[in-house]
Amino acid sequence: MTEQAKAKDRSALAQLLLEHPPMARELPGFAVDGLPTNPAELFGEWLTGAFEAGVPDPQVVTLSTVDTDGCPDARVLALRDVDVTGAGWVFAADADSPKGRQLAARPRAALTVYWPLLGRQVRVRGMVEAASPEDSALDFLGRSPWSRLACLVGHQSEPLSSFEAYDSAAQEAELLLEADPKAVAPGHTVYVLRASEVEFWQGDSARRHVRVHYTRNEVGAVAGAWSRTLLWP
Repeated sequence: MTEQAKAKDRSALAQLLLEHPPMARELPGFAVDGLPTNPAELFGEWLTGAFEAGVPDPQVVTLSTVDTDGCPDARVLALRDVDVTGAGWVFAADADSPKGRQLAARPRAALTVYWPLLGRQVRVRGMVEAASPEDSALDFLGRSPWSRLACLVGHQSEPLSSFEAYDSAAQEAELLLEADPKAVAPGHTVYVLRASEVEFWQGDSARRHVRVHYTRNEVGAVAGAWSRTLLWP
């Protein structure tokens, strides 16, 4: 079959994808000598570099959880902080949302972030713990008015009958905030993913990707320390 005939057999989307290969551009390198012993420190360096490079929304990550049937689930959310010393990635969610209920039943999760401009990906896996109600309330009160309003509207992921229903709920939430500026959404919870594994991936246009995998030692005299190894692309 000629190349022209093969092209005709492809769907329009398949052809579009073929014509736009990923990472077909100059990308930064990844020097693996002298890396920090703590992966959270390296993540902080990469995140700072993403902001400086002009990557849009570099703090937005994908959180993956598992439901009670063992089916994976994923969604994007914003990081709130990184606990470098404890290797903890901090985010917030409604405890009564699907992700909140999934974390309550199975407190393990994965975070993934990809910065296309730099061709860099970071994967984090570990246990998730909920912060205290006091810390969760402080996080809520430090958010923008629009963020607090959206949280107070609630009903996340539930069926919405109409946009008018949302606007009505938003008006009620706005009145609540006007009456009590310190009001906190009851389900607002800060979570910390304590990493047991972290992988840093630097893409390469020639597919000579560089991968560094950190693993936290769980037992023995070096419990809590990190080991590091290169992975094949």
